[in-house]
Amino acid sequence: MKQENVILVDSNDSVIGSMEKYEAHEKGLLHRAFSVFLFNDRGQLLMQQRALDKYHCGGLWTNSCCSHQRLGESNLDAAERRLMEELRIKASDLYDSFSFVYKAEFDNGLTEHEFDHVLIGKFNGESNFNVAEVAAIQYMDQQQIEDEIAHFPEKFTPWFKLIYQRVFETYWDKYKK
Repeated sequence: MKQENVILVDSNDSVIGSMEKYEAHEKGLLHRAFSVFLFNDRGQLLMQQRALDKYHCGGLWTNSCCSHQRLGESNLDAAERRLMEELRIKASDLYDSFSFVYKAEFDNGLTEHEFDHVLIGKFNGESNFNVAEVAAIQYMDQQQIEDEIAHFPEKFTPWFKLIYQRVFETYWDKYKK
């Protein structure tokens, strides 16, 4: 696993330090992150299935892209970087929408404790995704997602289940009025 640091923050998202990513997840320390949600022209969300060998949530379905900002990197720059690294795509109309804090403990002893910045944008098309990061992709509409989560909640990442409804509301408010 390539060593990468995360930005440690307080409850106001003020930087208090940095730490190697895996260690921060072992200790469950609050750190900055982002989640990207990309919609096509039909209002469907581009979903990704995380690569099976990810150190947590491998094989689970989640939003289009998510990761951690680097020191000195804006949310938008970080999102564009990871979209290219994971999905090998460029989104349009990408904007910083809202943020939230969550904490999830995993069976492998790791804890995801993030101050997560949510970015929303548009993308139509397919992806020649990076198989080291992504196992599969698909577009799903809100009803399909709700039905899948109702029947198979264990197939989705914890953070996705917490925010997908708010993201759809935000998307519809902005683009479909």
